[in-house]
Formats: sequence, structure tokens, C-alpha cells
Amino acid sequence: MLTIAVYVSAIVIANLMVSLFGPWVSPINAFVFIGLDLSLRDYFQEKWRGNMMPLKMGLLIFCSGAISYALDQSSGSIAVASVVAFAFSNSFNAILYYLLGNRPYLIKSNVSNILGAIIDSVVFPTIAFGALLPEIVMLQFFAKMFGGFLWSLILNRKLAREKAA
Repeated sequence: MLTIAVYVSAIVIANLMVSLFGPWVSPINAFVFIGLDLSLRDYFQEKWRGNMMPLKMGLLIFCSGAISYALDQSSGSIAVASVVAFAFSNSFNAILYYLLGNRPYLIKSNVSNILGAIIDSVVFPTIAFGALLPEIVMLQFFAKMFGGFLWSLILNRKLAREKAA
């Protein structure tokens, strides 16, 4: 349950920070919060395998956007961009993660996060700010990949402890 709260909180905090500080905070958010969410999505896939995963992830994404909007109605485009970007990026991330089969979590997570990070890095700022911002896209992508890698190491240890228990 704590991991669900962390997932939602990370999206909400990232959305509110973009609303307050503009597109240039996006790379920081991408490293700290979105890299975490990409890796947590993969963690959830391991935990919820075959247990209504798409519905659960969809609800988490929608609730995150709704909470973001409820906390700051002026950030409507950011909340919408977040929901759309996460819906697309998580869908493609999930497909690739699944196709990677029985490989270890670290490999599946980091390979699938490449696709998720590309999609999210293009879709979010384009919808949120109404224009394609190449510098922001590139900075976000690299920050998500590095942040996601670090978070995947932490989550891999968590999965190993849970399997051992």
C-alpha cells in the first residue's frame, strides 16, 4: 500500500512543481519522481501479474491527475498532460516489459523504461506547454533514464527481500 501512495504522490508532486516553476523544473522532476514512477510501474507488474494490472494502473494514473488538478485548478493542462503521457508511456512500457519475459527485473525494467521515457518525455511537455520543447524533451529523457536506473536498483532489492520472505 505504501508503494501505491509513493507512486501517486510522486506524480502529484511532479505536476505541482511544473505548475509552480514551469518547464525547466521538468528534468529535476524526471530524475527524482518520474524515474521512480517508471520503475514502480514495473514493480507493480511483478506484484500484480495477471491481477487486473491495466485497470489498477489506469486508476492510479487517473487519480494522480485528478488529485493534481484538485490541488491546483490552474494546472489543468499539466494534469491532463500527465494523465495522457502516463497512459501512453505506461502502456508501451508494460507491453515491452511483458515481451522481455523471464529476464531479471533490472533488465526488464531498464529496457522497457527506455520506451516509456521516450514517450513520456515527448507527450508530457508537448501537451502541458502547447509546443514541442526539444531541450526539455532531451533533458527529461536522460534524467528519467538515470533516475529510473537508480530507483530500479532500490526496487530490485525490495523485490528480492519480498521473494525471500
